[in-house]
Amino acid sequence: MNAAHGWETPSSIESMLRNMYRIRFFEEAAQQSYYEDLTTGPLHLYVGEEAVAVGACSTLRPTDYVTSTHRGHGHCIAKGGDLKRMMAELLQRETGYCKGRGGSMHLADPARGILVSSGIVGGGIPISLGAAFSAQYTGTDRVTLCFFSDGASNQGSFHESVNLAALWKLPVVFVCENNGYAITTAATRSLPIKDVADRAAAYGIPGTITDGMDVRAVYEAVAPAVARARAGDGPSLVECKTYRFLGHWVGDPIVYRTEEEVEDWRKRDPIVLLRQWMQTEGSWKEVDLDAIRDEVAREVAAAVAFAKASAFPAAADCERYLYCERDEEGAVECHER
Repeated sequence: MNAAHGWETPSSIESMLRNMYRIRFFEEAAQQSYYEDLTTGPLHLYVGEEAVAVGACSTLRPTDYVTSTHRGHGHCIAKGGDLKRMMAELLQRETGYCKGRGGSMHLADPARGILVSSGIVGGGIPISLGAAFSAQYTGTDRVTLCFFSDGASNQGSFHESVNLAALWKLPVVFVCENNGYAITTAATRSLPIKDVADRAAAYGIPGTITDGMDVRAVYEAVAPAVARARAGDGPSLVECKTYRFLGHWVGDPIVYRTEEEVEDWRKRDPIVLLRQWMQTEGSWKEVDLDAIRDEVAREVAAAVAFAKASAFPAAADCERYLYCERDEEGAVECHER
């Protein structure tokens, strides 16, 4: 660990473990809600990739921005999203982030810097440039973390955005979550290169590869990129080699990869790895780590109970929030049609 980053305090390490448990338990609860027909539509779970979101977002300030993907629950939680409002949104309830109208792939909390989740592959990448440009234009030192996948790195939106970000030295960090598959297509069949990070050289920016199953390694790779962006030196590309333990979505039969491959990756469960490090390198006892786990489990259970107790949007309100206008002071107000 590089002590200069100053995160190796007991509270910060415990916060990382707590957030990874939040993501894991939230995703498991979301999966269960799908099986119980409490939520509908595609549900893309983040189980196995928790270290990327937590390690990367731990480098940010509350005022910084994040743009997400269709697999965005973990990013939202790692940036401080409200579990109750998130679960309510998945269950299409009025108390959700988007009043139950957005669902799993459209979580957003601008007040916390969570700008967008998008069902469009690579759709959040150009938006990250808008956020970064606004920070540069207004003279703030806000940084934007842009999460995307190995599949999105083949999209034109990726190349156009990285090119412009490099040209204008925008304060954005591109974080590629390379989980090895774009839906069912292996990265080895869609990428002519081994590492997505190699593409950074074409745009004259730093490209770094890190272990996406190790939250500490992710932090150490993203922290200097965030510092570089905040200092006005432009963007960076960080590739996190990770793996989704579950399918592309909850209905995925997963016939395109072997059980042996999945089990090999499960041996490097990011939560287990951090717990082992905390016990061997730190002063944490197993009973203390179990207490954190159990506390988070209760927190997620409370979020599920809150969502189930919340009301569905009224049928008469189906067109609310679709049309907006500004009031006399310039504030945006949304009204019924």
